[in-house]
Amino acid sequence: MLRVHFTADDLSRVRFAPGPDPLWETVLSLTSLGTAARGRAFFAPWRNQARAELGRLPRWQLRMLRHLAPPVGDFPDFLTPPQASQGVDAGIEAVLSTPRRRLRRELTLLPGAPSWARQLADGEPAMLDRLGQALYAYHHAAITPHYPRMQALIDAERAARARTLLDHGAQGLLAGLGPAMRWSPPVLEVDYPKHRDIHLAGRGLVLVPSAFCWHTPVTLIDPSLPPVLVYPLPRTPAWWTNPTRIPGARTLAGLLGPTRAACLRVIEDGCTTGELARRTGTAPATASEHAGTLREAGLATSTRHGNTVLHTLTPLGAALLKASPDP
Repeated sequence: MLRVHFTADDLSRVRFAPGPDPLWETVLSLTSLGTAARGRAFFAPWRNQARAELGRLPRWQLRMLRHLAPPVGDFPDFLTPPQASQGVDAGIEAVLSTPRRRLRRELTLLPGAPSWARQLADGEPAMLDRLGQALYAYHHAAITPHYPRMQALIDAERAARARTLLDHGAQGLLAGLGPAMRWSPPVLEVDYPKHRDIHLAGRGLVLVPSAFCWHTPVTLIDPSLPPVLVYPLPRTPAWWTNPTRIPGARTLAGLLGPTRAACLRVIEDGCTTGELARRTGTAPATASEHAGTLREAGLATSTRHGNTVLHTLTPLGAALLKASPDP
């Protein structure tokens, strides 16, 4: 079990990642790729498609990445830097800038090191360049095609968690993260393969919802690094291909049309136009048009915040959804 100890300051510093973390998803998908039995119903179709794309890459790239991110056991913290929240380019640049001392320390975690691992641990530029090439190539082949769907899942997760935070505060938010996490103030107890304690000590915690995290949350090995907890997103076996199904949308389809009914369901949690488009599988212009129609019908309202527009339900829209409950 992992025990994450909070102070009062930490409760006010809980944050959610704004989107899929490209390197956490890269590393966790690599571990899934090497274990066919893990999440068969959820990952088997993705594995088949990914392997077809990865078969076009040089073999040394996959061998390198599979050694660094094995299907069982730990992988080095330097592969998942916080800079990756700014995009895959920033994340890989941070990986390649890892100090030699840290490279040596963390690579010793991996058993059966091949000859090239010593060169990587020594920070040799040529080997770091090969690692960067491998990460870029893998991410482009296995992660990029599914990025819009992953972002849509995270948009939905953030909207639901934001509502919980507004209604029940930070402690209510932590209490609702289950089933693998349980809030026992001031400690978040997390299902974990090892017994560990992390004392946040005022640093706060970044929660990272992940499409490729399976069953139990994951965190960094080094407790001195900025605290992160990666946990599995709610998803269906078809998450990787089909637009997220909006529960209850069919109930309203006869009145509003299927897409507009789906838009109304999404707006229930509050969303931007971009989030609305991703979660309904429509183009941004189409999502904006549907939001405008719902607004003109008095079912939704739109408020501009800087460069984004936030859509929420009116009392009439909420009443319509309440009268058409989820099936």
